Order: sequence, then C-alpha cells, then structure tokens
Amino acid sequence: MTETSKRRRPRADARRNVERLLAVADGAFREHGVDASLGQIARAAGVAIGTVYAHFATRRALIAALLRERHEALFALGEDLLDRHDPAEALSTWVRECVRNAATYRGLAAVLAAGLDDEASELHESCERMADLTDRVTAAARAAGLLRPEVRADDLTALMGAAAWTRETSGVEQGDRLIRFTLDGFRPPSTT
Repeated sequence: MTETSKRRRPRADARRNVERLLAVADGAFREHGVDASLGQIARAAGVAIGTVYAHFATRRALIAALLRERHEALFALGEDLLDRHDPAEALSTWVRECVRNAATYRGLAAVLAAGLDDEASELHESCERMADLTDRVTAAARAAGLLRPEVRADDLTALMGAAAWTRETSGVEQGDRLIRFTLDGFRPPSTT
C-alpha cells in the first residue's frame, strides 16, 4: 500500500467513530434539535469532543453529513417530479417533501435558510440546489396556470420554512393545513 492510498482511506477505527458520531448526533438532534450539545453527543458516542471536531469542523458540517443522503434523495425526487409528473403534482409533492426534510430536526429550517446566503456554510451547495429546484417547480406551475403570476419561488421557500416551523411547534397536521391553505391562496382565482 502506498503512502498516498493510506492517506486517502480512513482507518477502520476512524470510520467507526464517524458512523457512531452520526448515529448518536441523529438521535440527539431528533430529540433536542440542532442545538443539542456536541459535548454530550461526543460522550454518548464514546469519543472526546476533539474527535467530533476532527471529523466535523463545525456544527453545520455535522448537520450536512447527516443530511447528505437525505438531500440527494430529495434532489432526485425533484428532478423526477419535473421530468415525469404534471406541474400540480410536482408543486404539491415538492413543497411537502421539502417541509418534511426541513422539519427533520427542530431548528433545521432556520439553519437551512441561513445556509443559502452563507457561501462558507457546509450546507450552501445543498441549499442552492434546493433553491434551483424550487425555482424550476415554481416556473412549471406558473406556466401551467397553477400559480398567480406574481408568486415567486421565494414565496414557496417562505411557505416551506413556515410550515416546517409549524410542524415542529404545532404538529404535522397543522403544518399540512398551512401548506394546503397557502397553496390554495397562491392559485389564480379561476383555479381555486
């Protein structure tokens, strides 16, 4: 094995530490939100806090690692919705899935919203991809006459953030009601 290949491949114990940290962090974030103590996560994973920071330089890096697979699936869904489904179904499904994603952990919607404007954020690229897909879904729905001409992707993004927060604080049913009523209000009068 060359020196280069040794540097590229993490040691087995380092991989196990990362896997354990991700599993524990997921549980802690689900229970306590994205502000859960990194020190407690490290202790529960059986590692020192330095190990957390050695693998994840910031809290956002840890969150990005936890969301990586979930975001890839969300982006694939968005592309599929645009390619294969009618604009009404694409709009409704995209908004609901983005809300479900943003409500994964309490406080995540705010972290994602900040990630879009912060180019240094480890979440920035994912947030840009989500914004691009939201733009395209909005344009398709508007072109199909499903949205008022003045409705922008920013309006859908605001709805998704508000609905994610509502799900966190008032439950899934209330978040879904907010989505339904707001999407109804975004439609031109002739389609409601």
